Formats: sequence, structure tokens, C-alpha cells
Amino acid sequence: MTTDSHSADGFLESLTDTSLYSIGAYFCDRHPELMDDVVAESEQIERLGLQRWAQREEIGVDAAFQTLVTGLAVRYFKAVAGAGR
Repeated sequence: MTTDSHSADGFLESLTDTSLYSIGAYFCDRHPELMDDVVAESEQIERLGLQRWAQREEIGVDAAFQTLVTGLAVRYFKAVAGAGR
């Protein structure tokens, strides 16, 4: 299967036009020192489940959900923008 480079460029550009990408970009720009931590925490949430992780951390489920989404957004941003970011 061959992909026209113009259509590939258009597809990649469309990936940057999402809220998840914007959240990830914002977080990475504002808190580069926390990127690895928030990704690790979101991976723990995925393994344990939202409610169990929130209980373990003694925080509300809504705060745990925000951590999960932020971690996902950072991973999405890094995947689309490139690993060198």
C-alpha cells in the first residue's frame, strides 16, 4: 500500500487539530518537568482503574480522571509531534 505524501501530510495535520492534541501541547509547554510523571500516573490509572487509583492516592475520582486525560493527551501529543519533543 502506497501513501501519497500530500495525503499523509494532510492526515498528520488533521491530528493536530484536536482538543486532545491541544491539551497535550499546552501541558508539555507549561510543565515539561512533569511530563514523565503525568504519563506514569495515567498508566497506573489504566492498570488499577480510576476509582482504585483515586482511593489509593486519596483524591477525588474527578481529579484522577483529569490526571488520566492529561497523561493521555501528553502521550498523544508526543506521538503526533514526534518523540524528540
